[in-house]
Amino acid sequence: MMPMAAFATKTEARAPWDRALVTGGAGFLGAHLCTRLLDSGAEVDCLDDLSTGRAEKVAHLAGRSGFRFLERDVADPGLPDALAGPYDLVLHLAGPGCPAAWPDRPLDLLDATSAGTRAALAVAARDGARFLLASAPPAPGPGPDDPFSAHGAYAEAVRFAEALVAARAGVPGSNAGIVRLFTACGPGMRTDGGGVPGTFLGQALAGRPVTVAGDGSRRHSLCYVDDMVDGILLVAAGRSVRPVDLGGDEAPTEREIARRIIELTGSDAPLTCTGGPPDGPAQPRPVTGFAREIFGWMPGVTWQEGLARTVAAHTERPEPVPATAVRGGERRWA
Repeated sequence: MMPMAAFATKTEARAPWDRALVTGGAGFLGAHLCTRLLDSGAEVDCLDDLSTGRAEKVAHLAGRSGFRFLERDVADPGLPDALAGPYDLVLHLAGPGCPAAWPDRPLDLLDATSAGTRAALAVAARDGARFLLASAPPAPGPGPDDPFSAHGAYAEAVRFAEALVAARAGVPGSNAGIVRLFTACGPGMRTDGGGVPGTFLGQALAGRPVTVAGDGSRRHSLCYVDDMVDGILLVAAGRSVRPVDLGGDEAPTEREIARRIIELTGSDAPLTCTGGPPDGPAQPRPVTGFAREIFGWMPGVTWQEGLARTVAAHTERPEPVPATAVRGGERRWA
């Protein structure tokens, strides 16, 4: 493994990895990571069962040398044997992004973060690869002490996946770490996943009322996707075991985010609040000092500019490249 300083950000030419596995690679962040890794010269296996990911997110990579899309369940016990490798980087994104993405699928969520994380760790251990778990901030409100709450399975899933990685990191010769990812926005962001700001953007583009919960005062640490990808790959190129927070320095309120999106889209959609106090507990804020001091990472795009780029990309509405046959779990692109 090359030193962290050799990692190629978007301004450099070459990454320190020859071949990477990205689980959850057809998600928003996964697709951006696959693109960046390919651009830096690495071969990429993108694995996703498309339960929450979308094939069109990586359709633009069709035909690119070194790219394979594998439609498989990361929780499949036989997955390590099915992935020939060898890999020198395993990015595990097949897990909880936010509770709203798994509203009625708690068993699938727990499988992805238990059996799925075990399988991805096994692949990394087999090949001596750097392993990085894309985790989530601690869920606000009731958590592990209240598994029957709305966020109970989500909180347990996050804790267990991180515990697995911490246990693996304690094994001599292993190289495993964790990044805790806060709210990101950018091209390809889903507008139907139930999160902020995606939901607001979907409502504004459809001309529906843009509705914020409570009085709209709850804050979100917005980070533009390019900055987030930079941070993930900088941490991947190091050997940090300690969880690293990646998120925006600025935390606008939901009301501010909604107003900005309405302005950028030119929508006539009204802004409405459900009323009363904030709906639910305050969102956690990232503590990015470690990322700054050790990895030299800091966001470069403001939340306002990040939303402007996001809206511009969504209003262009590029046509996806269609997928064709699936052979042995590997989807071949036209």
